[in-house]
Amino acid sequence: MKFLLVFDFDHTIIDDNSDTWIVKCAPEKKLPNELRNSYRPGHWTDYMGRVFAYLGGRGVREDEMRRTMTAVPFTPGMVDLLDFIGKNKEFFDCIIISDSNTVFIDWILKTADFHKVFDEVFTNPAAFTSTGCLTVQNFHTHHCAKCPKNLCKRKVLEEFLDKKLEQGASYTQIVYIGDGGNDLCPVTFLKKGDTAMPRQGYTLEKKISQLSQDLSPVECSVLVWSSGVEIMSYLKLLLKE
Repeated sequence: MKFLLVFDFDHTIIDDNSDTWIVKCAPEKKLPNELRNSYRPGHWTDYMGRVFAYLGGRGVREDEMRRTMTAVPFTPGMVDLLDFIGKNKEFFDCIIISDSNTVFIDWILKTADFHKVFDEVFTNPAAFTSTGCLTVQNFHTHHCAKCPKNLCKRKVLEEFLDKKLEQGASYTQIVYIGDGGNDLCPVTFLKKGDTAMPRQGYTLEKKISQLSQDLSPVECSVLVWSSGVEIMSYLKLLLKE
């Protein structure tokens, strides 16, 4: 019996948003207003497709994007936490569910040598075209009214757990570590023995506390964190039990 650790990526593993970080590659490190204003709520991936097309059209190539992306800082304590999980993989299965993309996450994890810590990464598929332009697609389709149209993290988590059950594996506890509004949907799916770990001061923490005020609290335990070291302390407690 293992523990399942579910991580968001932006503002959770890394201390920034990978999609906005890449704008550092743009001329004068900013996007034209008309491109910035083209974003529609719930359609972030379509918007990023236009951003990547703009960067490609300005001659920004893969090596420059990779250099920029691998300079993004990890969240405080996250390197220690991922080292700890990597040394205790017999107790932990570890996945990422993120609204970033496969290329950015792959670069960052491989450069820091953390790709072996994670069993699977669920995120929007991205690839470079023959002309060197980065393209991105929606992760899947779903019918959840609460989530952006390209990704319902709850659906991803449910399907992952169903697949594991078919293979005869279930988990002692799920620990969900995230920060954003789109992490609330999977957190409401967690059960009594599970734990949600929202990052202190970020949207997920505020939304969970709002649910409690509305007298419809989440079923799982909630532990707020501000450093990966606090998450590591909790995981060490789980191993002692």
